Amino acid sequence: MKKIYLFILLFVSIIKVSYAQQPVGDVANSTFSQPQPFLFTVSTLNPQGRNWSLNYSGGYGERTVTPLGFDGVDQNFSAKGYLGNKFTLMAMLGTGFSNNGGVRTLQQAEVLRDFIGGNQPMGFRAGASLGYRREFNSNSVAFSRITAAYEVANWKLGANVRFEKAFATDRDGLDLITSIGVHRHISGQLFGGFEAVGQDLEGFWEADEAEGGARLLVGPSLNYAPVNSRLAFSLCGGPIIYATRSAAAQGQFAYRELPTTNGFTLKFNVGFRFL
Repeated sequence: MKKIYLFILLFVSIIKVSYAQQPVGDVANSTFSQPQPFLFTVSTLNPQGRNWSLNYSGGYGERTVTPLGFDGVDQNFSAKGYLGNKFTLMAMLGTGFSNNGGVRTLQQAEVLRDFIGGNQPMGFRAGASLGYRREFNSNSVAFSRITAAYEVANWKLGANVRFEKAFATDRDGLDLITSIGVHRHISGQLFGGFEAVGQDLEGFWEADEAEGGARLLVGPSLNYAPVNSRLAFSLCGGPIIYATRSAAAQGQFAYRELPTTNGFTLKFNVGFRFL
């Protein structure tokens, strides 16, 4: 629990420093130009912020599995930028320090493009992506994502449907992961709401689901983008619920085997935007 308190204290301290130093400016520009308002729900860059950014994210989890979190402490560095013609590139490197003492790494690259909207900062846009990931457990995964985002002055909404193909014999033929994020303006440049993620939801109707059963994450989410600052901050966490269990999968793959009890995760992200 001490690790969780340290994460929260660090996040709140950074926000306070940014808030105290920020000049008066255009609130709308600051919130539309940030690279990534949500933690689990990825979108293309808003037209107001089509430039390059570096992002640092960290997290702590117990009794969790990819992609909902890491069972231990993880930290990730990523770059996100605009390639032109509505294309966005995102690349990430991660290191995880497992609760059992091991150290694992993750690499991921993804190219996204808007196909609907994406011409104005406010409004609806939708797109798709292709990507590749080498997971913390060394499995190789190819994936595609359908993205949707809706942003206006007081609301931010995002949604993903991700299709994954893992190149391992003990994994599903095709994984389906869904996520949704909702933020409502609270005060100044602070937005709050929730994020929800669902994985292997076919476990609700397939008794022999290959990866152990359905799992859900639902938790509060905060986002803060100081006026006239290149920084933006996000925080999200909550319980991970292992809603169903597949007896056929137990013991087949130790690292992805579902924990015996529900877990939790807490993640934060700090983004730095270049001109």
